[in-house]
Amino acid sequence: MALNIYRRHASHCPGGRALHEMTYQADEHRRNWKKCPCPIYASGTLNGQFKRKNTERTTWPEAETVVSDWERAGSWNGNPHPIESTPVASTSFAQSATDSATAPSGSALPRITIAEAIKTYLAVRAGSGIVSATLRKHRTFAKQLEEFAVARGYLMLEQFTSSDIDMFFAGWKLGARTKAKRLGTLRGFFRFCAKRKWVAVDPTDPKSVGPVSSDLKPPIGANRSANKIPFTDEELQRIIQACDQVEPISWTNGKTGGVWTGNDVKDFIWVLVYTGLRISDVGLFNINRLKGNEVFLRAKKNGGDVFTWIPDWLRDRLQELAKERGPRPFVAGRSDRLETVTDLWRRKINRVFELAGKFEEPPTPHRFRHTFARILLQKGVPVADVADLLGDDEETVRDHYARWVPESRPV
Repeated sequence: MALNIYRRHASHCPGGRALHEMTYQADEHRRNWKKCPCPIYASGTLNGQFKRKNTERTTWPEAETVVSDWERAGSWNGNPHPIESTPVASTSFAQSATDSATAPSGSALPRITIAEAIKTYLAVRAGSGIVSATLRKHRTFAKQLEEFAVARGYLMLEQFTSSDIDMFFAGWKLGARTKAKRLGTLRGFFRFCAKRKWVAVDPTDPKSVGPVSSDLKPPIGANRSANKIPFTDEELQRIIQACDQVEPISWTNGKTGGVWTGNDVKDFIWVLVYTGLRISDVGLFNINRLKGNEVFLRAKKNGGDVFTWIPDWLRDRLQELAKERGPRPFVAGRSDRLETVTDLWRRKINRVFELAGKFEEPPTPHRFRHTFARILLQKGVPVADVADLLGDDEETVRDHYARWVPESRPV
């Protein structure tokens, strides 16, 4: 069984830690961390015997070699390697992973640190060309996993058990659908590790057998379809009218400044309604998307571009804003990061929802995308064209918007 490795601080620790305080290798990579030569211990159960034992080493690579011998022997009486006189060049996670993978010649699997496994996983994901928003979700997951490992005192990937995975999964405070997607990311990470033989068995694989078998399942309600209810014409009118009640907000980016008004929110909402773009896409909207009265939505995978139409008054308004604020008229302030801009506009729109009164269904910015589909279908636009504009297939459009699909209506 894999052992936990930690540094147990002695009295008068040069780093200023309290007597018997326990810290881990991850701690020593923090900024301004003061290093110390306090001894490194291992704890766990070998051959049915639980112990906390001093490795009599003060550097992580040397301690890992000793612990590896104990684990390979399955006993606390394993013979540790003698201390080498050659100084250790680095105690980084990457170096530890290399040393651990090559030192125990008799081990069946290469040993790798959790940090190095995460680093490799993120590098491969980034190299695959996934969109930045998806990569950001992988990074968030990786950060949470590493923090969980530090809290458990784990350094090596092999220390994770199915029980650990259960506790990690149970600790997520997320909605059912989001939690199910995060479970997919969790399984993807350990599947990635299992393919590289970094773990003997994938602890998240429900098909695995033995003590590491997993029975994790998506939470109840995860497969329920997301809310696809558009705003009614009456609700849309109330929303637009509520924009006139929004208080002006001053902004500056250090060089110039201005004031956001209710008209700006109104323009933003109309772009959502007439294009079907998501809030993040409108937040970073570039005037280069506009070609006459057509707004570029995306390029098809099989070639060709998809455009949607906007009225003259909205086209003119966007052009005026671009002359005043630059090519991205809805970005203003000190940051143009996607998360910052999106959060800013989400808060503005949520304020409008509050001013607009009560709604039968909870109002969200994404419902403007469904409103875009509803308006097109009510105008008689073919389902195939609506699907093309939304980036969905016809079956999905008919399934989610059946009430407004002409051929679905009773004669």
